[in-house]
Amino acid sequence: MLDRESTFADPQIVKLLKTRFIPVAIDQANQRRQQDTEGEFYRKIAGQGPRNNFQGTTQGFYIATAAGKLLLYNNNRDPAKVRRLMQEKLDEFEASGAGRAAVSELKPTRVDPRYNARLPQGGLVIRVQAKVLDGYQPTANRWRSIFQSAMSRDNLWVSPEEHQALVRGEVRRSLQERIARFHLVDNTRGEPPMWARNEIQELEMTLHDGRLSGAAHLETARGDRGFQAELLGVVEVEGQTVVRFDLVAKGLFWGEGPYTRGAPQGKFPLGISFTLADGSDLADELPPQGARGWLQGYLR
Repeated sequence: MLDRESTFADPQIVKLLKTRFIPVAIDQANQRRQQDTEGEFYRKIAGQGPRNNFQGTTQGFYIATAAGKLLLYNNNRDPAKVRRLMQEKLDEFEASGAGRAAVSELKPTRVDPRYNARLPQGGLVIRVQAKVLDGYQPTANRWRSIFQSAMSRDNLWVSPEEHQALVRGEVRRSLQERIARFHLVDNTRGEPPMWARNEIQELEMTLHDGRLSGAAHLETARGDRGFQAELLGVVEVEGQTVVRFDLVAKGLFWGEGPYTRGAPQGKFPLGISFTLADGSDLADELPPQGARGWLQGYLR
């Protein structure tokens, strides 16, 4: 979120990325673990930098040649600095003549299925966005204000069986629990803790004449984090296919996780929207965060 509102909002950086670089955005939590061609190539690049312990995060910006030689590692989001470093490395690369050297094609001979999840045929992709609606204290801090106004993005996967249940006017329990555990979360400031099954205090979703309604209450055993929300939506069907899925969950959230620090004090309003993806956005192809390395557990 911070990067989108700072580094990658800079027009000159965007122009450089579009015209002089081949930009690649990945979830390094996958690539540093993947036991396949892609993972090996990533670790070859990242291993030349300061974050070369693949048991921990390797997050940052990397500039590398097509052969995998690291030219720059940086984890600063100041646009002026990033723009200067990009131009410097580009100039050095062109002066070295490395751009004219032949590079062997990297062929993906192995693919680690744990980190290359695919939506089962006949399933649905639902775009999920969350936003804190109020409760933050006013701030003059630029970075904190970005977090306070942030809107998150994730995908919900609906299995083929759950899809056909929706067509029949049913919301299977498996879909209800997946929505609650993995998507009724405050992920507006970072990666959130997901809900455990025993943290579901109340959960009900019904579909009648195309109207989806329900309620959810999620809370930890200690009561330090929770969410009480009402759900309301619309589902439309043509033939055997859901052509519209719009759902809003709105209620009071409280608490935070290790990577979502800075939440408003006490209980604060959180809104989460669910909308059927149409495939027009490249992000529609991304697996849900809750499925990272654990697709069977996410879809069960």
